[in-house]
Amino acid sequence: MNTYKRHRFPPEIISYAVWLYYRFNLSHRDIEDLLAERGITVSREAIRLWCIKFGALYARRLKGKHRGFGDTFYIDEVFIKINGKQYYLWRAVDQDGEVVDVYLQAKRDGAAAKRFFKRLLRSHGGEPRKIITDKLRSYGVAHRELIPATIHSTEQYENNRAEQSHEATRVRERGMRKFKSVGQAQRFLGAHAAVSNLFNLGRHLVRAEHYRNLRESAFAEWSRAVA
Repeated sequence: MNTYKRHRFPPEIISYAVWLYYRFNLSHRDIEDLLAERGITVSREAIRLWCIKFGALYARRLKGKHRGFGDTFYIDEVFIKINGKQYYLWRAVDQDGEVVDVYLQAKRDGAAAKRFFKRLLRSHGGEPRKIITDKLRSYGVAHRELIPATIHSTEQYENNRAEQSHEATRVRERGMRKFKSVGQAQRFLGAHAAVSNLFNLGRHLVRAEHYRNLRESAFAEWSRAVA
């Protein structure tokens, strides 16, 4: 099946536009201008539709080929307002800073925590060795009922990794002038996490030559995902 059937522009342009959107803090209008500078005339509305359709598709392919997450999950939740209503964005990252899952919910009670933990177990393919959370009691409920054998730590400051991981979402939320709906936010955050994980190369931890090799591998994986 041809992924790009009935699309006027070639796959290289579509995938490049989608990559720009999820990789950098750019608007659809910004990408329209960047493509125009290269002599490619395409409307921002077309780019928006590409990002919706192909962002989700690329994310599924990247997740399917993901090498797996670590054994320690840092879990946190922050509130997000969408159309004047408050929601909670649940997020889990592993010890390497990769996003295991993001999930928007209306509440942060025990039932919401259990739903999120079940998603994490599916994403991870098993129970993590350790989870680190704040002292929200909902986490304790989900831990006791779903993964009682997993170590659960609530030490102060230990969960900074999860709290800091929300910053990229806040930056994009401001750039997009807030999310317009729960569905739109969930689609964007899922695709954004998959692309971020692929290019989470730890530049500050490795030598320049090694970083360039890792980046080449990431681009090769991206090329396979968009083919």
